[in-house]
Amino acid sequence: MERLGSKLSFSGNLNLFNASSSRNDERIELTFRSFSFKPQRNKFLQAADGAAVISRRRAARVEVEKCQCAVHARERSDVACVLVSNKDEKGFHYSLLTLDSSNRLEHCFEWNLPYHLGGNVSILQGPSVLWGHAGSVFFTSLQAAEVRQVPFQLSHCIIGELPLCKRQVFVIGLQSMSEQNSNNNTLGYFIGNGQTFDGALILPRPYISITKHILVLSAEYVEGELTSAVVAVTSSQQLVYFENGVVKDVCRLPFELPEDVQLVHTGRNGVLFVVTFQQGNVCAVWKDTFQASSQWSGVSSVHVDNFLGCGTDQMLLIFQDEGVTGQPLENFILTDLCGISFSQGQQEGAPKASPPPPDNYLLTIRALESRLQSGLTVLQGLQQEVRVKERVLQQSIGVLTDVVSEREPVMTQHEQEGLVALWDCDDDDDDESKDEACDDETRDVPAVSSKPQADKLWHRIAGDRMVVGVILTTDSSVPSASVSLSILTETGQSSTPAVIQTQSQVFWLPAPSPSSSSSSSSASPFSEPAAKRSKQRIAGRPHDLNTCRLAVTAVTRLTPLLNSGCVKCRVMLHYVQRKDAFALVSNPTPVVRCCGEVTLDICGDFTAQLLKNPELKTDEVKEDLLSLFAMLDQWVFHIDSPDHSLGDINGWIHKREGCMRIEVSPQYLLLNSSGPSAVMLLHWHQITPFQGELSVHSSQLQMLQLLDSLLDYLPVSCSIKPVKGPSERGELQTFSLALEKEVVSLQELVTSLLCGEQEDKGSLSPGPEETLQPGSLEGLQRCREVWQRDVERSRRSLRPLLDAGRYRKLIQRLSEVQLDGDLAALVETQRSLLS
Repeated sequence: MERLGSKLSFSGNLNLFNASSSRNDERIELTFRSFSFKPQRNKFLQAADGAAVISRRRAARVEVEKCQCAVHARERSDVACVLVSNKDEKGFHYSLLTLDSSNRLEHCFEWNLPYHLGGNVSILQGPSVLWGHAGSVFFTSLQAAEVRQVPFQLSHCIIGELPLCKRQVFVIGLQSMSEQNSNNNTLGYFIGNGQTFDGALILPRPYISITKHILVLSAEYVEGELTSAVVAVTSSQQLVYFENGVVKDVCRLPFELPEDVQLVHTGRNGVLFVVTFQQGNVCAVWKDTFQASSQWSGVSSVHVDNFLGCGTDQMLLIFQDEGVTGQPLENFILTDLCGISFSQGQQEGAPKASPPPPDNYLLTIRALESRLQSGLTVLQGLQQEVRVKERVLQQSIGVLTDVVSEREPVMTQHEQEGLVALWDCDDDDDDESKDEACDDETRDVPAVSSKPQADKLWHRIAGDRMVVGVILTTDSSVPSASVSLSILTETGQSSTPAVIQTQSQVFWLPAPSPSSSSSSSSASPFSEPAAKRSKQRIAGRPHDLNTCRLAVTAVTRLTPLLNSGCVKCRVMLHYVQRKDAFALVSNPTPVVRCCGEVTLDICGDFTAQLLKNPELKTDEVKEDLLSLFAMLDQWVFHIDSPDHSLGDINGWIHKREGCMRIEVSPQYLLLNSSGPSAVMLLHWHQITPFQGELSVHSSQLQMLQLLDSLLDYLPVSCSIKPVKGPSERGELQTFSLALEKEVVSLQELVTSLLCGEQEDKGSLSPGPEETLQPGSLEGLQRCREVWQRDVERSRRSLRPLLDAGRYRKLIQRLSEVQLDGDLAALVETQRSLLS
């Protein structure tokens, strides 16, 4: 099959490169044309073009040796790399040029060789260029800036790179131990740092001599050992899948002489391997079944990219009979074998698919039956729930109609199931059996008064701060936004308690279930109350619809409490009580209540159980988690990837050192390196395959370190935008914005004043000078006058005279801006002193 040559897919476009020498000015140029696919017109249209001069010396032959995408180490982005060679009387001169996403063609590096590279050349990250010659492997890169040789004699060399955060280019081959010993061992060599490793961890020794190309799917270091997943095409007409150097699966290929394999991510439909062969043959293999599904012949080149801009990959097959008009894209197929198919110049746009074996039919039918049964189960549950809701609504409408018509509703016990009483019934009309049943049912569920009830009080110490928390049970008459805590200390030295400055937060807790206590040990402390579907046992609980549970925390520093070894702190609850729960415009009443006392012993052990064992599901672990929420700063970031899917970010977080899931709140992950100061809480919410929100609870330094590592994992085109930050930094941001406004205003005012004066003086300057005769006396006099006017103009520009009125306005406006900056500085200073 013909090599890619001058065609390369990059950033969703197909680029065509051409190197030529000009006979007129002896220049060697590299030109390119970029084509983008338009689905509405079913054709590729030219989107951009450009050129760059490679050399200004005459060359006997100029050609494009290789086109390949690689990661630019300095710019940390993918670039299209083009290797161009030109031959002269001294030998071969090679130049590597890069094309970025903004269609800029730039020189990267160049070198000279006395021989021609041929087809055995690879361009990998760096960019780095590797090739084999005379039984040795040579390489050069942007960092090396010279041609170097691998310091080992290797036979049957294979070149690849590991997809790690810092990608490593490697060479694997067979090395002879000695002349007497004919056994060879598999040696791997990293060209970046010069280290060696056991190549059998990637590819076993028997496959080294028959492997034509490898593709490393994944690689990571687990306890210092390299683990990898690799696919390789061999000269034995096989596609082999390896895990840690062990063969896991083999696919028989339909053609001979394979030479390359590429990966196609089709989104939810799976992953494809596209294998190219010599003589223009191509086949596609599904990763999950590892069976050849489609094949083509007469193909000139194969390209894999996101040509449609839909977030997944498609493969572009360009056929050899390109027509006589010179257009390079008249005969092609663009498809992903999953519903996307565009073709031009083909009688059959669909790929030539080979029928799958009978075993695959059976597996597919079983999978479809399982999905159908699970879908029917979900549908039946939803239909039953809809019927219950419709019956409850009809019964409720009938009861309300009877009440409005002053008729007594008559309902059976079966009809009363699932209904909620909207008002209290008269106790005199009930018999003793109903009273006893009501008493038995409400015995486990305490009645909720209109005042908030403090169910539990706790406190924690971490570093130089203390957290006090209260679990409240209240109704809708108390707005959650008005609830806060304050701390009063009694050291025994004075009868007047001291007020400690605190910062309060409120967290929603689910309402207690009928069989649980008021503390609800099984409820998640962060999620909002779940939506009610149907209620079976709710008689005698008229307050359940309005009941809610809150966790209120207060954080304070320990500095005011260090005057005594043991301090008693009184915890005060502040809230606003509405006079009528249904009157939203009623006047609120502020209320202050004492929730209890906590005894602070600074010498005690306050090691959190959550940090020791996050798998516990106890009330103490929930309190530890609430305390961490109160102490740590919170950031929320919106991550958007317009070109590619984000991938498994949740799995990436799981692989970080010290990451564990919190069982009391499974949506949060705990990263605990050492001590409470290094604790980090993470929550990833996937909105779409291309968007998501990352919630981080940590210090600012840890947050920045996490984002730096995350940027290495995410696609290059991703954007991270902050949605929410710590609220206590608002004054500091206001102060910085005020200073910035003051500097900008000063610059603009001074510039406008000076420009205005120069315009006034410019109006008095003389017009253009007449043509002078330098040899005459009159010409010399005119030159002297012009020179004096220039000297005077220069003096005035260096020491300008300003208008008093304009200068007065400048000082007045500048004073107003400085007053705003002084006010912001005063607020920030007071906040720093109080904290």
